[in-house]
Amino acid sequence: MNITSLRFDGQHVVVVGGSSGIGRAVAVAAEAAGARVTALGRHTPIACDLTDDASVVQAFQRTGAIDHLVLTPGARVGSPRLEQLTDAELLTAYQVKLFGSLRAIRAALPVLAPTASITLTSGQLARKPSPGGLLKGSLNAAVDAAGRQLAKELAPRRVNVVSPGAIDTPLWGADGDAARAATLARVGGTLPVGRVGRPDELAQAYLLAMATGFMTGSVIDVDGGGLL
Repeated sequence: MNITSLRFDGQHVVVVGGSSGIGRAVAVAAEAAGARVTALGRHTPIACDLTDDASVVQAFQRTGAIDHLVLTPGARVGSPRLEQLTDAELLTAYQVKLFGSLRAIRAALPVLAPTASITLTSGQLARKPSPGGLLKGSLNAAVDAAGRQLAKELAPRRVNVVSPGAIDTPLWGADGDAARAATLARVGGTLPVGRVGRPDELAQAYLLAMATGFMTGSVIDVDGGGLL
């Protein structure tokens, strides 16, 4: 399948977290492929606070019918080791990325097409343990597991997970910041491809998951060889 030839004309794609970073790249790529795209987030025309169930329900009452639901939420948390990990960090990370995604899927069910696709976002640390990786690693592993469970529970709707490695997004800091550039260069230098990924590259994995009707329950690694 040639990713650049994928078309989603006449299809409605809803991207939760679609106003910045990876979500924004997915929204742009889907729109370029002909889809009608609705971005949901705290600062979008249809506001959606994933930590507030009423806000999530109200948002999906306004979206109309959905052909593809993409979830890219995440909280800005660090990488504390267990002895420094606070309850507040635990709750924030899980409330947004895992519980928030599940709230969104639940609220979307009444408007999801019978053969809709759902694509979640986890991360490389789910399967690459490291000191300080407990919070993000356990959270991403939970998202991977949720995706597989939902692929069975929600069939024939398809559910997949995209698992990014190091991607150049605002989570690393502000554009033009010297420390950010140095960190990205250092991290990229450890990868087989020699650099970190771009959001537009990662977006292609979401389009693949949306378009491939025989793919469900899969975790798609896009990490520049980071798991090797």
